[in-house]
Amino acid sequence: MQKEKRIKILIITQKVDNKDPVLGFFHRWTEEFAKHAEYVTVIALGVGEYQLPKNVRVFSLGKERGVSRLGYIFNFYRFIWRERKNYDTVFVHMNPEYVVFGGICWRLWGKRVALWYTHKSVDLKLRAASLLTHTILTASKESFRHQSKKVHIVGHGIDTDFFSPNDNIKRESFLLSVGRLSPIKRHDLVIEIAAREGILLHIAGEGDERENLESLARRVGVNVVFLGALSHVQLRDEYRRAARFIHRSETGSLDKVVLEAAACGCPVDTTDPALVGLPLSPSYVREHHGLSSLIPRIFSFYETTRQ
Repeated sequence: MQKEKRIKILIITQKVDNKDPVLGFFHRWTEEFAKHAEYVTVIALGVGEYQLPKNVRVFSLGKERGVSRLGYIFNFYRFIWRERKNYDTVFVHMNPEYVVFGGICWRLWGKRVALWYTHKSVDLKLRAASLLTHTILTASKESFRHQSKKVHIVGHGIDTDFFSPNDNIKRESFLLSVGRLSPIKRHDLVIEIAAREGILLHIAGEGDERENLESLARRVGVNVVFLGALSHVQLRDEYRRAARFIHRSETGSLDKVVLEAAACGCPVDTTDPALVGLPLSPSYVREHHGLSSLIPRIFSFYETTRQ
């Protein structure tokens, strides 16, 4: 634990905002990083509301202020240079372009770099970032498709203190589907399942596919409640109340919302090869994907890649 406390870490992420329905989870990640590091510096593309420990400082590249893309890049280099004495390690969350932008600088300055990436897409940015980073962290073998000896599977980082069962909340008779309203998420298949079973369906998420999904629901005669974007508290309530969580996404990677549902004790119905056969339960999620064990695991990789 003493070694962990000496680490000063720079985190690069998309957004710091505990109210954001999609990226708000990273606020909790940052809190956990702060427990295990002496000092945490966060650079985010955009910043909203946050309440973080005293050893955390947050800087914005300026998206919330309407800064241009050129301005983002200028601010990025300004911050990583100005703060270079305040960090010895770098954690880039989901955006390999930041490793491409900063990787050579960080290498020259002797910083250890880790990239977190969970997506089936493999493009030139990811290939370049893979060369510059010391280690690559991902949630499952399906979550990272580029072959590299640097890849380590560490789980998804679900906050199982928050996403947890509540025996005082009674399960109701509706199905639940969660995710961006886009064709690849296949909410249309979930609507057809609800129609066959003659059961109410709740769909949480926003996206361009909503009008088509509403039309399909009317056509097959099923009652669908489109909940839109939910806060994490609202989403947890849906997980705790739903009769079943139906997952038909074709993203091909281990989907975080499935693990959140399972952590809340919601029965999961999925056809995803990455999930079929897993004992999806609160105890499984806590043991293999819990946030409290993920962050120390991440710090252990910095120790093994120390140069």
